[in-house]
Amino acid sequence: MPPRKRATVSTTSPSYTVPGIKPEVAGEVITLLQDRLNALNDLALTLKHIHWNVVGPHFIAVHQMLDPQVDAVREMVDDIAERIATLGGSPVGTPGALVAQRTWDDYSIGRADTNSHLAALDIVYTGVIEAHREAIEKTDEPDPVTQDLLIAQAGQLEQYHWFVRAHLENAAGVLVTEGVKDEKTAARRAKR
Repeated sequence: MPPRKRATVSTTSPSYTVPGIKPEVAGEVITLLQDRLNALNDLALTLKHIHWNVVGPHFIAVHQMLDPQVDAVREMVDDIAERIATLGGSPVGTPGALVAQRTWDDYSIGRADTNSHLAALDIVYTGVIEAHREAIEKTDEPDPVTQDLLIAQAGQLEQYHWFVRAHLENAAGVLVTEGVKDEKTAARRAKR
């Protein structure tokens, strides 16, 4: 089989879009949404990876907590893809495109205990939510419909992040991941 070419997202303006948005503005929103699509696809895969590789005390609680998150994030992916199409774009959901376009590293924890995975997942959720909030700001003027979609998703992502952080917080309200920026350090700190 001949090698496949890597898919890329077109940053050009669509030939048509929704009424009230200029094609070039829609193109900018589509590019922004494609990044969110990639991030959410990656998050869904990461959550499932953790679901399969988590071990130790609290295994069943964490294992079962993650499946509804996977389902909800997959629904978010579909909503983002449909918004891209509504704006006149063509959503790209292939693994190769995700890897080629992402600006973050692959999830770095394999088989590990619940606290290690949850600490690493805290870092993942932080990055996804921060980027979603940036996208919310950028869509305020040009596309409040897209902004509304992103706001609803951010609220749900923040709740899931809270579920994760509740496992990492001590009675004084301090997170074991406080000040940590990478997954491996977070996982190591959670073992202390």
